[in-house]
Amino acid sequence: MKKITAIKGIKDILPQDSPVWHKVELTARSIFECFGFCEIRVPIMEKTALFQRSIGETTDIVEKEMYTFRDRNDELLTLRPEATASVIRAYIEHNLPALDPVTKLYTMGPMFRRERPQKGRFRQFHQIDVELFGDDTPASDAEVIFMLMHFLQTLGVEKLSLEINSLGCKACRPVFSKSVVDYLKGSEDALCPDCQRRVHTNPLRVFDCKVESCNAIIADAPSILNDLCEECSNHFSQVKAYLHDLKLPFEINPRMVRGLDYYTKTAFEVKSGALGAQNSLAGGGRYDGLVSFLGGPDVPGIGFGIGMERLIDCLPPSDQSPRRTDLFIAALGARAQKMAFGLTQDLRRRGISAAMDYADKSLKSQMKRADKLNSTYTLIFGDKEIDEARAELRDMNTKTQKSLTLDHLLEDLTNLLMKKE
Repeated sequence: MKKITAIKGIKDILPQDSPVWHKVELTARSIFECFGFCEIRVPIMEKTALFQRSIGETTDIVEKEMYTFRDRNDELLTLRPEATASVIRAYIEHNLPALDPVTKLYTMGPMFRRERPQKGRFRQFHQIDVELFGDDTPASDAEVIFMLMHFLQTLGVEKLSLEINSLGCKACRPVFSKSVVDYLKGSEDALCPDCQRRVHTNPLRVFDCKVESCNAIIADAPSILNDLCEECSNHFSQVKAYLHDLKLPFEINPRMVRGLDYYTKTAFEVKSGALGAQNSLAGGGRYDGLVSFLGGPDVPGIGFGIGMERLIDCLPPSDQSPRRTDLFIAALGARAQKMAFGLTQDLRRRGISAAMDYADKSLKSQMKRADKLNSTYTLIFGDKEIDEARAELRDMNTKTQKSLTLDHLLEDLTNLLMKKE
C-alpha cells in the first residue's frame, strides 16, 4: 500500500527540532511581557471577508495565495494568511479598548498561504505577531521597533540590519501613487504581467516586485519621502530621533513598501545576512485606519510579524545538551515490574523525569535503554531484591552503585533527584 506523506510545503516539526522552537517562544513571551504585551490566541480560520477587507482585494495574498473554501452552509471561510486582521477582529468583537485605551497584544502560531515552497517559506508557516493599539505617537513606533530588535539580538541572531520608511497617509499617499503611475507611463509593456496589472490597481506594489527587469525600471522612480505631508514628515523625523536616542542603527529605504494595503506612515523591515538571498526576517508598520475600517473604534495601531521558520534558520547552532531522564527503573520479574510501574508514576507526579521498560526485558537490554534515554541514575531490582527489601541505585556517569532500602524508597529518590535539580 502506498504510504501517505505530508502535503507539499507543509512540514513536521520533529522532537529533535522542538527545543529551539520552545526557546524562541519562551524568549518572545518573556521579552514581550516585560514591555507590557499580553498574549491573545485567535482562530486559524476566519470568514473570508475579514481578509478581503483588511489585506486588500488586489494584493497577491487575496488574489492568489489564500486557502479559501465553502463550508456546508455555503459560507466562505479562509485559513488565516496573517494574524493582524484576526487580532483586530477579536479586539473589536470583545471590546478590548474598554479595558485599556492602550492595548498591547501578541500571538504566535501557524499561518497558511499557497505559495511556491522554498527555503524558509512554506504553505503552512509560523509567525510571531505583535500589535499595539491606541497610541499614535512616534514613541510607540520606536518602542515596537526596539523591542523587535532586542528580541532578535537576545536570541543571538547575527548580521541584522534595520530598514525604515514612511508610507504616508490617506492625504499624501495618493499624490505619490499618481507620481509613480506618471513615471511608469510608456514603460508598462516592459513590466512583468503582475506589475502591468498593479499599475492600474495598486501602483505602490510595483516596488515589491522581485523581477529584475521591473527593478531596473523603478530604480529611478520618485521617492515617497518627497511627497509626505507635514504631519507624516514630522512623525517620521521623530521616529528617527527616538531610534538615534536608543542607539539603534537603521537605514532609510524609500523603496520599501509593505505587502499589505493597510499600512500607513512608519514601515520597517529587519533583514539577516545569515539568510542569503531571501533575507527578510521580520517586518511591520503603522496602520492607523484599519481598526475603524473593520468596524471598530477610530484607534491607531502598529505591529510586526516574524517568520519563525526563517528566524530559526538563522539562529546560531544550539549548544543545548541532550535531554536527560532523571531515573530509569530496570525491573526484573513480574512483582518487580508491578512495583516499578507504581513507583514510576509516583515520581512523575512529583515532577521527576522517570522511565521504565514495560516489556520485562533482560537487564542488559534495559541498561541499553537507560543509556539511550540519557538517564542520570538507574534503579535496579528484581523479585529477589524485593524479598530482601532493597534496590541498587547506579550513577550512570561514575558507574558507582549503592543499595537503598525499600521502606523509604520514594522519599529517598525524591530527595536525591530534587536536590540534584
